[in-house]
Amino acid sequence: MLAIIPTRASVGLAAPEVVVEVHLSNGLPGLAIVGLPEAAVKESRERVRSALINSGFEFPAKRITLNLAPADLPKEGGRFDLPIALGILVASGQIPQQAVEKLECLGELALDGGLRAVTGVLPAALAACSSERSLLLPAANADEAALAGELAVLPATHLLEVVAHLTGREHIDAHRLDSPPLAAAAVADLAEVRGQHQARRALEVAASGGHNLLFAGPPGTGKTMLASRLAGILPPLTEAECLEVAAIRSVCGMDILERWGQRPFRAPHHGASAAALVGGGSKPRPGEISLAHRGVLFLDELPEFDRRVLEALREPLESGRAHISRANHRREYPSRFQLVAALNPCPCGHLGDPRQQCSCTPNQIQRYQARISGPLLDRIDLQIEVPALPAGELVADTRGEDSASVRARVMAAREIQYARGGLNAELGTTELEAVCALGSAERDWLSGVLERLNLSARAWHRVLKVARTVADLNGESKVERAALMEAIGYRQLDRMMGRGGA
Repeated sequence: MLAIIPTRASVGLAAPEVVVEVHLSNGLPGLAIVGLPEAAVKESRERVRSALINSGFEFPAKRITLNLAPADLPKEGGRFDLPIALGILVASGQIPQQAVEKLECLGELALDGGLRAVTGVLPAALAACSSERSLLLPAANADEAALAGELAVLPATHLLEVVAHLTGREHIDAHRLDSPPLAAAAVADLAEVRGQHQARRALEVAASGGHNLLFAGPPGTGKTMLASRLAGILPPLTEAECLEVAAIRSVCGMDILERWGQRPFRAPHHGASAAALVGGGSKPRPGEISLAHRGVLFLDELPEFDRRVLEALREPLESGRAHISRANHRREYPSRFQLVAALNPCPCGHLGDPRQQCSCTPNQIQRYQARISGPLLDRIDLQIEVPALPAGELVADTRGEDSASVRARVMAAREIQYARGGLNAELGTTELEAVCALGSAERDWLSGVLERLNLSARAWHRVLKVARTVADLNGESKVERAALMEAIGYRQLDRMMGRGGA
C-alpha cells in the first residue's frame, strides 16, 4: 500500500513542498529512506520506530520504502519525523488516507512519541498558506506558525493526540494569535548623551535617510553610546518587516516573539569570521548582517576586524542581499541593514586627543588606518569625528533632546522619501539624478569641492544622497548649497586619515 503525506523542507528562507511517500511490500523487514536524506533524516527511522511502538501502535514487519520527493532536494533536520510516522500508519491501515488529504505536517518525534519543536517554521507556515491545507505541528511552534495569517494551525504535544484527531476520536482546535505582543525592552535614550552636537545631528541624518555611519575619536568620547541610540530613533517596523525579521530568526532557531516589533541591533565581536558576519558554513546559514536586517549592525573597533572580513561587507552594503555559494548549496538572505562603525584614530587611540599625548609612530598610524580600504570607506556615507569633551560639559546638569523628539523628525523625513519611492540611501543613479537635481551654481561649486577632496564617483553620489536627506529634514524641496556643505562636512574621515586632498 502507498501513503502520501505533504510536508515542508527548509532551504534558506524558502520552504519548498516535500512529499513523503511510504510504500509497504513483502520481503525482509527493513526501512529504507531515499531522496537525498542527510544524517538527521536517516536517523529518523530509529526515532519513528521507537515512537510508534512506545505509543502503542504496530510497526509493520514488512519492507518499508520511504521516498522524500523531489529527489534532488537535500533534506535535513528532524522535521520529517512526524510525516514519516503518519505515512507508515496510513500505509499500514492504522489511519485512513482521507484523514490526511488536506493536511501538511512537520515535527520531530521523541522516543516516547512526544513532539519536539523544529526550526524554520514561519517560512513553512507562510508557504503553506497558499496550499489551502491545515498545518499540523508541535505545540511549541504554534505561536510562530500562527503569524502566517489565515492558515489553520493544529498544535499537538504527542503522536497519540495527532492520531486521535485524525481518526475522529478527539478534535484539535485551530490555534490563533490575534496580535503578537510587542516585546518590551529598555531602549537607551539619546537624552543621556552629553554634548557631541555634531555627532547627534549625524545620527539623526543617518536614521532619516538609512545611511551608514562611522564615528572616529579617542577612547571614552561616547562613540559606542551614540551608536547604541540609533535603533531607538528609527521608526517602528511595519508588519511586513516584522515578518521578514522573524523569518530570519526562525531559520536560526531563535525565539521570534522575544523581540517582536523591535529593530534588530547586532554588535559582533571584532574576532568574528567572514562566515559569522556575512553567513556561511557547509550548509549556509544567515550571518550577523542578515540578523541585522531592517536594523543596525554595529562594528566597534573597526580596524581590529580582519580586513578580508570587512571586504566581504562591500557587496551586501550595496545590494542589501547576502549571496552565499558552496559546491552543493546556494543561499540568498536579505541584509538591508544600517552599518554603524566606531574606531580610534591610531593604535593607542589618542591621536589628536588634547587630554593625552599620542605614543604611536607615523608608520604605526599609517598601517593601522590602512586596515580600512578606500572602497569600504566610500560606502559609509557619514564619517564623523567624536572629540573628547571638556570636563565641565560632562558634569553639567543638562540633558539633550530625547529620542522620541528626534524620532518624530526622522519619521517625517522618511514619509517624504517614501512618497518619492524609497529611502535616499537606496536610490539608484537614475532616481538620484531626478530627486537631487542641482542648479548650475551648486553643481559647479560641488564639483570644485569634490575635486579638491579627491573623492570617488561613489563618494560623490553618496554626498548627494546625504544632502537630499538633510534637505528633507529641513523641509526643503530642492537641495541648496547649505545642505551640500553639511553633507561634505560629514566626510571628515577622508581628511583625518589622509585620503583626501584637502
